[in-house]
Parts: sequence; C-alpha cells; structure tokens
Amino acid sequence: MLLLYIIAAVYILAVNFYAVLLVRSQKMRRTERGEPEKRGDGKLFLAALLGGAAGVYAAMFIMKFRTDSLLLMLFIPVIIVLNIYLFYLLFKTGIPAFVL
Repeated sequence: MLLLYIIAAVYILAVNFYAVLLVRSQKMRRTERGEPEKRGDGKLFLAALLGGAAGVYAAMFIMKFRTDSLLLMLFIPVIIVLNIYLFYLLFKTGIPAFVL
C-alpha cells in the first residue's frame, strides 16, 4: 500500500514539473520566435487537469507569463481546488478503493 502512495506522490510531482517546463518552453518560444500569444492554452489546461495546475499557476507568476489572460487566471485556480480535492479523496480512501 505504501508503494502505491509513493507512486501517486511521484506522479503528482512529475506532472507539476512537466507543467513548469511547459510554461517555460512557451515563454521561450514566444520571446525567441515571436509566435502568437494565444497558442498553447490547450496544452496548459491539459497539464493542469492531469494534476499540474499548481505548477502551471506558480510558473506563470514566477516567469511573468500570460498573467493578463483572464481565462487562465480564473480557471487554473478552480482546477487547483479540484486537484486538491481529488488527491485528498485518493489518499483518504486509499488508492485501490478510488480506482475501483
């Protein structure tokens, strides 16, 4: 059982790390190539829904990237709350009970 909790915690950390790297790569692409600003929101939302919402939100403020986007500034915190609630249920009820 402990191994499943460790795997779940590593998954959460990995998805948040990927989300930070995704925000960083989008910022680098925008500054170097001059690509449109609205491109890539779907990837950010997908990473957030997979459990990386905290990473996306923190990286956006640290890198000062897309903080003027109303859509991202409203929905990413909602997804953070949803992620926290789902992870709470996952760890409280136990991983096998949550999956089945």
